[in-house]
Amino acid sequence: MSSSLALPGEFVQGLSSEFAEIVHRLVRAIGDSPVELDAAMKWNKLTFALKGDFHHWICAIGVTKKSVGLNFHYGGLLSDPGGIFRAGDSKFLRKIEYQSIAAVDDAVVLDFIRQALEKHQYFKANWKQIQRGG
Repeated sequence: MSSSLALPGEFVQGLSSEFAEIVHRLVRAIGDSPVELDAAMKWNKLTFALKGDFHHWICAIGVTKKSVGLNFHYGGLLSDPGGIFRAGDSKFLRKIEYQSIAAVDDAVVLDFIRQALEKHQYFKANWKQIQRGG
């Protein structure tokens, strides 16, 4: 993972120890991705992208008072047979919410990242059509 930002250190400042531990665990899992991802703070989230393409980002970690969320930009295109995802604010966005470190399953995180990487070119080429329902 490459970044000029001290990650996730700056991002976890002020978080509870449990939420900070979840963030660190997610960052480690994302770092095990089969492809190196760039990381940066975007939209108040710790965001990961392929080859610096933050317009079509892969995933992002966001924190609320109640949970740590792992958001997938085009998670709606990913297979989720276990029903882990929650729908997000857009047609594409899906997220996993964590309240405890025990809920984090590295294998699940890596599977969704692998799927997202496989769908990346398709999403980039077709997102406008998909959004229109075409």
